[in-house]
Amino acid sequence: MLKGFIKSAAAAVAATGITVALKNGTVSAPAVAARAANAVKVTTKSEVGYDNGVALTPPMGWSSWNTFRNHISEELILQIATAMKNSGLADAGYQYVNLDDCWQSSKRDENGRFIADYTTFPRGIKPLVDDVNAMGLKLGIYSSNGTYTCEDLPASLGHEAVDAATFAEWGIEYFKYDFCHNKPFPTSAPNIERIIISKADGTDICTVFAAEAKLEGHARIVSDSRHPASYITGLSGNIGTATFSGINVEEDGEYILSIIIRKRGNFEKYAKVIVNKTNEYDLYAPSTKAATSDGKLQLTVNLKQGENTIKFFNPYSSRMDAAASQYIKMGEELKKATKEFAERMGTEEKPICYSICEWGFNRPWHWGKQAGNLWRTTLDISANWKSVLAIYEQNVRLAKYAGPGGWNDPDMLEVGNGDLTMNENRAHFSVWCMMAAPLILGNDIRRFLDENGNARKDDEVLKILTNKELIAIDQDELGVQCRRHKTNLQVDVLVKPLANNGIAVCFFNKFGEEADESVSIKELLGKEYCNLPEADEYVCRDLWTGEEFEIEDEIGVSLEPHSVKVFRIKADD
Repeated sequence: MLKGFIKSAAAAVAATGITVALKNGTVSAPAVAARAANAVKVTTKSEVGYDNGVALTPPMGWSSWNTFRNHISEELILQIATAMKNSGLADAGYQYVNLDDCWQSSKRDENGRFIADYTTFPRGIKPLVDDVNAMGLKLGIYSSNGTYTCEDLPASLGHEAVDAATFAEWGIEYFKYDFCHNKPFPTSAPNIERIIISKADGTDICTVFAAEAKLEGHARIVSDSRHPASYITGLSGNIGTATFSGINVEEDGEYILSIIIRKRGNFEKYAKVIVNKTNEYDLYAPSTKAATSDGKLQLTVNLKQGENTIKFFNPYSSRMDAAASQYIKMGEELKKATKEFAERMGTEEKPICYSICEWGFNRPWHWGKQAGNLWRTTLDISANWKSVLAIYEQNVRLAKYAGPGGWNDPDMLEVGNGDLTMNENRAHFSVWCMMAAPLILGNDIRRFLDENGNARKDDEVLKILTNKELIAIDQDELGVQCRRHKTNLQVDVLVKPLANNGIAVCFFNKFGEEADESVSIKELLGKEYCNLPEADEYVCRDLWTGEEFEIEDEIGVSLEPHSVKVFRIKADD
């Protein structure tokens, strides 16, 4: 979901790169290895940055938001799960039943944990998970990387560990993490005059002044004629660090760290504090209009017996760095929580498929693969052709960033919603499959059952969503997103390499007029996105009609407005 941030979106599109904040400092976003000519590279498990063992093919399921918005309940979710099972959707590969916003109460419990809405989910979430699991399906849940969700309910920023632990204990297996009410880390750092270490009873142990710190990068000492003490500046924007040493304590334990700062500016400041290279703390300094020039910030820190070091720096040079760091943090907590819960209970671990939903503002395709399993590349989809086409145009160009365990996400499917025609529904579904996109349904799938609870096998929308040959294109184990081989602006020709030396070719007519187009197989040979061997003839199968025919080179089509033709092509044995 999305509210506002249009200016931020424009800035994100204009940006040219990103660095990702990690525990051991900052690193450049991971580069995607170039594929050799005439060979398609398969991503192995060891190359998946966020290695939690799930989403090795794009996840498939259903989400409550597109159709039901804030009107969801336990009864509805159980009806949806039943429809998914009885309609044939589950057999076709759809497995996640995902709660979007508004499943939770407006309050947390006394331990700071989420509470399900008291009236719409009266039994809580764990019994619902059990019921959905009993149907052979998996339950997903939602929160936001912000102070509130998009519908102004409790969210997870600052609560990452407790929320991840809660989801693991409930047995959640899919988590969508939105971006509403996000509070980015400031890129400015406070100026530090000295630090003081004290016992819990207030007894001071030692004071270390700015001039005694080890400075690196652009960090420097500044003297002020109006003030007797000098101070450290240059810690902002990941350009400098200051490390204080000579901090000796008599025993392990918690101590009070007081940071004496030089106040400045009507804007918030932030520094990451690392004690003994392992323990991390967040230090915030508020914006100020104070009458005094110095101030005190305090943290409770763990020190070890003997000598300790304390390092200060701000690792964030942009809002993108901050967003990446926040999403990476939640991903780490999810993996930690599922592992610890399984070990504590002596049960098999249930990994959580992690869906990053920050709308593409902060170029998540650069860092998403080390943060989670899928990342939204666009603004929210709507159930109309203009929206589907705009989202396609943004996502199709990002092919090199996707692969097993980490997928570009052009948002949920609107097939069967709004005023989309059947041609548009088929085209929408086809290009999502060609782009190796997650297939998360957004329609009311209860309509696929008749009054006796059996599947309406003649339902045209159900036929589209259960087209197993198209789904096989999406779920192909090679895990390569299609490339746009050519376009005349009206018709795009998409090519997707498949396992076992085959390809899928999609002709996509984006406009409201009929069109003809063709492609030469010989032109495709040698392209990095084509793994066809050279042959005298090729077998083409139309994945919407089931028709098969042979060609020597060229395949040509006539396309109705807003329509597709999709073929699986392999060398004729």
